[in-house]
Amino acid sequence: MPLGLHDDSIVRIEGLTKRFGAITAVDGIDLEIRRGELFALLGGSGCGKTTLLRMLAGFETPDGGRIVIDGQDMTDVPPYRRPVNMMFQSYALFPHMDVAANVGYGLRRDGVDAPEIAKRVAEALEQVKLADHAARRPAQLSGGQRQRVALARALVKRPKLLLLDEPLAALDRKLREGTRFELVRLQEELGLTFVMVTHDQEEAMSMATRLAVMNAGRVAQTGTPHEIYERPATRFVADFIGIANILQADGGWLALRPEKIALSATRPDAAHVATGKILDIAYEGDRSLYRVATEACGAMIVSTTNIDRHQPSAFSRGQTVWLGWSADAGQRLEE
Repeated sequence: MPLGLHDDSIVRIEGLTKRFGAITAVDGIDLEIRRGELFALLGGSGCGKTTLLRMLAGFETPDGGRIVIDGQDMTDVPPYRRPVNMMFQSYALFPHMDVAANVGYGLRRDGVDAPEIAKRVAEALEQVKLADHAARRPAQLSGGQRQRVALARALVKRPKLLLLDEPLAALDRKLREGTRFELVRLQEELGLTFVMVTHDQEEAMSMATRLAVMNAGRVAQTGTPHEIYERPATRFVADFIGIANILQADGGWLALRPEKIALSATRPDAAHVATGKILDIAYEGDRSLYRVATEACGAMIVSTTNIDRHQPSAFSRGQTVWLGWSADAGQRLEE
């Protein structure tokens, strides 16, 4: 990726490499993160995303390449001298301290005077809507509230870059869904740059301004959620993000999303058609997934939206059906 393309870049990563013995965790990564965006590093276990985040924070030293933050080379700068703060997955709150003391801990360590600490702690708690919880202990808070205390503690030092390591992993599913919107709202209000590590594709797609999909220590593709989903560059990205039918076409590969395919009992009027037999049906509430065995394209996954709550599926296992899709429904893959 050409670096320096955007004048609003706050982070430039150039040829960054990190090895642990014989394992190359991060393999020559080039990356650019823009000022004021919520950028996600997305990938499975062992892809290098957390190691990359830790190098941004200064907790790991690169074996090669460099990190530039806000125009300054930070490659060899220790964590405490970087304009960066990190919110850990565990939140790491002190159980014996109340909320205000937890939030102000880093400022006390830095020798900031008491009146300034009190002012900045109050501001941070107001930002995360916990001003009336200042005297409570972590044990008296819900999971979502503890997460917001950890966020306030990171914000109180006024970093240029806030790093979040799996920020919603400790929350249950329903709480995660609500907290996603809270984090996005807060990030937009503050105008800060957030860099978030996650293995959860739904989380990354719903929250990030842009994301980098990582695989085996490298960036497989960078783009907006829409670009990554609709125009995956490689088979890995197409498979990793959502569901994709991979078809062979004109000597190459084509990724075809299940929702781009129409399912019908009769031959459809479409640019591409295939017929087959339904092998399996998965009801998922808002949609149903059908696995259809076709002679021309092999097994394909098709999805339909469940609009009418009174109407059961019009299709059944073993039924012969037609599939149809438009000429531009699929995305050609590089590899």
